[in-house]
Amino acid sequence: MGKFTGNIAILGSGNIGLSLAKGLVKADYVKANQISLTRRNINKLNDFASHGYFISKDNAAVVASADIIVLAVLPQQLNQLMEEIAPVIDISKHVVISVASGVSCGDIRNKLKEGLEVIRAMPNTAIAIGQSMTCVASDNASAEHIAEVTRMFETVGAVVKINEDLMTAATALCACGIAFFLRAIRAASQGGVEIGFHADEALKMAVQTAKGAADLLLQMQSHPEQEIDKVTSPKGCTIAGLNEMEHNGFSSSLIKGIKLSAIKAGELYTKG
Repeated sequence: MGKFTGNIAILGSGNIGLSLAKGLVKADYVKANQISLTRRNINKLNDFASHGYFISKDNAAVVASADIIVLAVLPQQLNQLMEEIAPVIDISKHVVISVASGVSCGDIRNKLKEGLEVIRAMPNTAIAIGQSMTCVASDNASAEHIAEVTRMFETVGAVVKINEDLMTAATALCACGIAFFLRAIRAASQGGVEIGFHADEALKMAVQTAKGAADLLLQMQSHPEQEIDKVTSPKGCTIAGLNEMEHNGFSSSLIKGIKLSAIKAGELYTKG
């Protein structure tokens, strides 16, 4: 796998943008001096400057000297950012990656420049430890550029290419989904306290049990019900607990929560 030889501009360097920058350098995909980082409060980037990254407040100047541009601001801030950089966009050399929820490739081209290659990426906060589940989609990017962006995000986790019309759904399942699984772990630890464990013990036990469950599925490539069947015996304690949770809407509430999050994710951006 060859290194990337161009320059990358990450505009709006918050948690996602900075985690991507660190992942790219750690994986030796690029050197720090090939990455430019911008944000409104530039003092928060001083530590990155000391590690060789170029930091700036001037989005347009950074874009002008970049090959790949990552739009990593909130959807509500995206229109203003695109107004700033539109005059320096060059469709012959620029590829734009957007991590903003609910903003289509077409929306971005309308604000920047027709013919521009745009790729959407939806990582989650586990990007901070290189364990993101990132979905990528595009309506016009070349296979070569999609492969390049896939390589970028593989430095910080797993990547799946999907159709663009599923990107808001991916936001709910993967990005919002981190919080849903965290809440389930928190609830399990609270149950642990009620049955006799200290809070710190209960949390450690719940976290490791959840990690073991996820790794079982990843490594065995099995279905959850297959693994559940191995734990449930006739008239046993596991099936009793599972059925009690289901009677109280465990699966149903998770499904309904994901559906509502998908609706909300599609409403975050105003095209105006």
